[in-house]
Amino acid sequence: MTLPQLISPQSKDLGGGFTVRRCLPSAQRQAVGPFLFFDHFGPITAQPSDNHDVRPHPHIGLATVTYLFEGAMLHRDSTGVVQRIEPGAINWMTAGRGIVHSERTPDDLRGMVRRSHGLQLWCALPAEHEEDAPAFQHHPAHELPELNLPEAAVRVLIGSAFGVTSPVATLSPTLYLDIALASGGSLVLPDVAIERAVYSTDVDIEIGGTPVPAGTLAVLEPGSQPLLHARQGARVVMIGGAPLGHRFMVWNFVSSRRERIVQAQEDWEAQRFDKVPGETEFIPLPPRQSNR
Repeated sequence: MTLPQLISPQSKDLGGGFTVRRCLPSAQRQAVGPFLFFDHFGPITAQPSDNHDVRPHPHIGLATVTYLFEGAMLHRDSTGVVQRIEPGAINWMTAGRGIVHSERTPDDLRGMVRRSHGLQLWCALPAEHEEDAPAFQHHPAHELPELNLPEAAVRVLIGSAFGVTSPVATLSPTLYLDIALASGGSLVLPDVAIERAVYSTDVDIEIGGTPVPAGTLAVLEPGSQPLLHARQGARVVMIGGAPLGHRFMVWNFVSSRRERIVQAQEDWEAQRFDKVPGETEFIPLPPRQSNR
């Protein structure tokens, strides 16, 4: 069996002392299946004076996927959606031709010590859907199927695995599993997507006998069914799906067309995007950079 490709994260400071570990995109590869952005934040304990709010900012050509292990955030977007995001729920925001959103601490949690831990991923959209109307779908924890296997509990967040299917609608084949592995437990990772990668959020794991440090994205060999093993209880996610080809990425903008990125930059500078109802702040466009 070919050893998994290991991608170590880069630390990124998002401001206010809020740091994330970013595995995608990386110098080694841009994407796994449709996933081209992988941020792991926390676990972090925020103090009453901490402000980790993310002010309104735009996206095009992608879908954001937010999943929490701890904490809560309040999502608002330019389609008028206001949604509290809590642990175990899947929140899929299709930016399409353009959306603006904010992510803030809910009012009832302000002024108190609070915990935050989760993942935010981006999926590329198929080229023919990059200019779709923006939309948001929320699936609370109880809507997502969970299986209790002999040595692991598996939640099928997106896609199909182990004979069950998530209700989350996607525009291309997409896989996202949340695996709680028992101490000393093992699980055969199913061959249910063209491309797959595994990430432990907390402890070191083994994949097919190869040690994989916590916080490292391990890209699996296509068609393989390696054994996932953990000496301690582990919280692991598996992502993947069908690849969609190279995308240009600049700031929060993703597109299969270089010129579309430039247009989005100009539109945000001129404030031509739709506004988020009730919001007056926004994140300015960073200094222009080349498309990649």
